[in-house]
Amino acid sequence: MIIKNVQVFGEDKTFTLGEIAMSGGKFVSSEEGGSEVMDGKGCFAIPGLVDIHFHGCVGDDFCDASLDAIRHMAEYEASIGVTSICPATMTLAEEELHKIMKTAAAYEGGNGAKLVGINMEGPFISEKKKGAQAAEHIRNCDLALFEQLQKESGGLVKLVDIAPENDGAMEFIEAVKEDVVVSIAHTTADYDTASKALEKGASHVTHLYNAMLPLNHRDPGVIGAARDDEDCHVELICDGVHIHPSVVRATFAMFGAERVILISDSMRATGLTDGEYTLGGQDVFVKGPKATLADGTIAGSATDLMGCLRVAVQQMEIPLEDAIACATMNPAKEIGIYDACGSITPGKAADLVLLDKDLNVTAVYVNGRKQA
Repeated sequence: MIIKNVQVFGEDKTFTLGEIAMSGGKFVSSEEGGSEVMDGKGCFAIPGLVDIHFHGCVGDDFCDASLDAIRHMAEYEASIGVTSICPATMTLAEEELHKIMKTAAAYEGGNGAKLVGINMEGPFISEKKKGAQAAEHIRNCDLALFEQLQKESGGLVKLVDIAPENDGAMEFIEAVKEDVVVSIAHTTADYDTASKALEKGASHVTHLYNAMLPLNHRDPGVIGAARDDEDCHVELICDGVHIHPSVVRATFAMFGAERVILISDSMRATGLTDGEYTLGGQDVFVKGPKATLADGTIAGSATDLMGCLRVAVQQMEIPLEDAIACATMNPAKEIGIYDACGSITPGKAADLVLLDKDLNVTAVYVNGRKQA
């Protein structure tokens, strides 16, 4: 198939009017695209989005440990332009984590977004910055537990979140850094502790600004340490709730777009109406884009990644090209799947989204198959 008359987003992060060819589930050269031709009507043609940190949507949660739940979430995510998913766990009882990993390993895919990894958010975090995580299940870094969970997942764990100030954290980083991206998260770490963690091999920060000490001119904390380490990448939730637009703009200025990864951190209410839901076994109240616990603590997002991209561009003044790269190329590179997806490149999976001038999704393709 060939889609003509589209603004193609290239690996150089610019748009060029042209055409896209797909065959056998891959992007190919125009000569290999076959005889079926479609008019793209001037739409933006971008790679399928890659969400490396979300919990759920349309009533389901990854921690439900259900094949049907993963399938349902994958179908919804593809419908809004997210073609690769790396859902997150929570701080739960050990037996629940084992069940989640085994379920993910058993998932065989199907229609919708591809399950490309797991983001292990908890239980190796700080109780003081637990956010919506369950305090009773928080524990220090446990190498044996992580290795068992990774084995049970079939190697799907791509990121593991830790509080570097906890006992054993530095040794844990050194032990797992070759196998998984280590992310600083839910932490009270100061600048020196965070810097040491990054020196040991951590290279990522989970939902920057949230669940950590603020940037202070005398105590820059995790944010300052991440800024000073050029190999560290940071997640941003651009839902209009978690971070003020001015801070989002400042973050792009401080880190550069190449080090920012847009995530949704969405929970099961995403795609549904306002009401009462759950996250990690705790009640969550959703009104508009805001999801909170009973005490007012923000409990994830009710906005999907495509919605966050729109907010970043239309309300926060982030250039479209930067926002797209931060939701496609950057996350794919971070979890080691950029050789297979994340850009419109011959030989890669034909994961494609067409957007109109208002950034509304007009068509989505996963492995070259158009999604309903």
